[in-house]
Amino acid sequence: MLRGMTTTSESTVFFHQLMPLARALGVEGLEHAPEVVRSRVAWSESLCTSGGVLHGGTLMALADGNGAMCAFLNLPEGAKGTTTIESKTNFLRAVSEGHATATSRPLHTGRRVIVVETEIHDDAGKLVAKTTQTQAVL
Repeated sequence: MLRGMTTTSESTVFFHQLMPLARALGVEGLEHAPEVVRSRVAWSESLCTSGGVLHGGTLMALADGNGAMCAFLNLPEGAKGTTTIESKTNFLRAVSEGHATATSRPLHTGRRVIVVETEIHDDAGKLVAKTTQTQAVL
């Protein structure tokens, strides 16, 4: 398992291996380490809702997958994995071109629960959404 800073191509392969949905959405891994995980999804008409904006479900899937990767990289010794038990997203603006980039950081890394905060920004650096999720340690 890769646990240090990595290249974009290594991160993308890691995301796609652990989460096949990431491949289906076209998620590109940018970096992954226990302290920070970054990935992005490109705007695509196939991922949009009316008005040509990325669907909220696309953004939530990006945040959930990115946060889950962060939790996975912070698992305590002997743990087998994680599963999302709670997720809260605030949507602040639409993405109608370019990329949505997610950055996740751990807020709490316990033996039974890991809490992760994820921010999604557009290419202009504006905050698109903020997600806080709780992952159960398996």
